[in-house]
Amino acid sequence: MKNKLSPYLMILFSFLGVIIIGTLLLLLPISTKTDSNLTFIEAFFTTVSCVCVTGLTVIENVGETMSVFGKIVMAILIQIGGLSFLTLTVFFMTAFKVKLGISESYLMREQLNQNSTKDLEILIGRIVKLTLVIEGLGVIINTLILYFSKELTFNFGQSLGIGIFHTISSFNNAGFDIFGTSSSMVGYKANLLLNISTCVLVILGGLGFVVIIDVWQKKKFKKLSLHSKITLTTTLVLLVAGTILLKISMWDNMTILEAFFMSVSSRTAGFSSIDLAHISNGCYAVLIVLMFIGASSGSTGGGVKTSTVFVVLDFMFFYFKGKTPRAFYRKIDQNILLKSLALINFCLLFDVIMTLIICMIEQNNFSFEQILFEQVSAFSTTGLSMGITKSLSSASKILLCVSMFIGRVGPLTFMGLMNKHWTYESREKIKYVSEDLMIG
Repeated sequence: MKNKLSPYLMILFSFLGVIIIGTLLLLLPISTKTDSNLTFIEAFFTTVSCVCVTGLTVIENVGETMSVFGKIVMAILIQIGGLSFLTLTVFFMTAFKVKLGISESYLMREQLNQNSTKDLEILIGRIVKLTLVIEGLGVIINTLILYFSKELTFNFGQSLGIGIFHTISSFNNAGFDIFGTSSSMVGYKANLLLNISTCVLVILGGLGFVVIIDVWQKKKFKKLSLHSKITLTTTLVLLVAGTILLKISMWDNMTILEAFFMSVSSRTAGFSSIDLAHISNGCYAVLIVLMFIGASSGSTGGGVKTSTVFVVLDFMFFYFKGKTPRAFYRKIDQNILLKSLALINFCLLFDVIMTLIICMIEQNNFSFEQILFEQVSAFSTTGLSMGITKSLSSASKILLCVSMFIGRVGPLTFMGLMNKHWTYESREKIKYVSEDLMIG
């Protein structure tokens, strides 16, 4: 009997395959405007950042460096990375009436972070259609904003091209821009409509497809699933708290609009409307925390996820009160708590180890704060940078690529690779004797 390939390996290989193809395409001479082609590390890093919807870049000015072909390739890579290659493959399989087998269903269950394989084909169809609708509306709105804004000088063709790219990048929480500047959205921080449209797309992409579908179908908050309630509540709290804390940390040097934009963007989108090289310590700390938390489960964003943080904090709150952890009159299963704790500990440990390694590689070239910021940004697939990405050594860039890849594929997926019994729930036959242990 042949051994079945773990679905976790299938997910990993699908992303690797797209990265290899993307790198080869960006190495082509037609991918750039200039006579000099991208180097291998530039093409590879850019591809990984696109597929992992991160936004970190070693290219000084993407809008001016990349040709129309190169920008199209990047946009496609971002779209594939956001939805995942497997989701798109299964969508076309179902469109052509190809029935999913048990292995394929289990694979998609893991990819979409679902608890069962029931109605997966219907869910995938809704996800792709929802993406097309939201991005279609986003393209129309962004194109009109860019074309009719008095302070911008784009003709209709340029507005349409930038509008398409910006919409895909925003909804997939990628953070890439092709405005033709090297400072993200700093030059457009006063454009209210562009800032709001970007924020709306980022928030929708960061909520997760399952939550959006649940809200669309049930309309009322009390009828939503526990996951949707937790996601919406935690997201709202983070947006408000992030805006207030960022405004306080910078006060006279940051407007409310800039604070709100950064509160939205720092949770894995990666667009920036302020110069991160000149932020206060308080602003730095807030951004690090928001990046680490990230978006929501089943979304296009990264991080440890809002529901994970909610579960851990909820457990702490009820543990102090000596009560069973619960939320919205529902008990939270202990297995969910253990998974949440394992995930947060893994991410913390990974960020610490990678930061230490990069610090040793770079020696005194950059400060510890800059390297930590870069690492957390990469692993949470955020894409914010204090301006050191291009100047890092090749070894450090490769390590950031590894961080982006693990962050996008998902730490739980890599933990799942260690489980040889993925086809069924493991049940240990041996019972161990417990013993008290002093902690704290």
